[in-house]
Amino acid sequence: MRTITLLAFFSFFSLFLQAQDNLPNIIVERMNGQKVGILEEVKSNGRDFTIINFWATWCKPCRNELENINGLYADWVEDYNVEMIAVSIDDSRTKAQIRPYVNGQNFDYKILIDENKLLFQAVNGITPPLTLIVNSEGKVLAIEHGYIEGNEYKLEDKLATLSKAKRK
Repeated sequence: MRTITLLAFFSFFSLFLQAQDNLPNIIVERMNGQKVGILEEVKSNGRDFTIINFWATWCKPCRNELENINGLYADWVEDYNVEMIAVSIDDSRTKAQIRPYVNGQNFDYKILIDENKLLFQAVNGITPPLTLIVNSEGKVLAIEHGYIEGNEYKLEDKLATLSKAKRK
């Protein structure tokens, strides 16, 4: 029985690792309610990299991260040819808080909503914030769980490294 349990665990873990290779084309929602596939958004934005940041209005570290990245984002767009997509995982109880929060912050990011957390779960998200860097084809290049003040500079370092590797 123990062998079967271990085999099942390693089989699941193997699937987990494979699931991180490519971003699934899960349907999410724009702020205006329009449905869109996340992979289509990444492939059609003309950028070398896309940062996908999962957040929620009730998550203070998420809000801190979004606000801190906002001050660096314009430079990142120019320096690393990147787009950021902030994907809210607010559910039906807190979804109404998304628009006022976003409007009050003047974010330059694209905001999408994953109300049922289908995309978040598909990328094995457990708690926000969760940040992915994907390339123009939707391959997941980096994953960052959680946020501590200053992590935006670690994210920038990853973008710089990936950008240099792409140029070679």
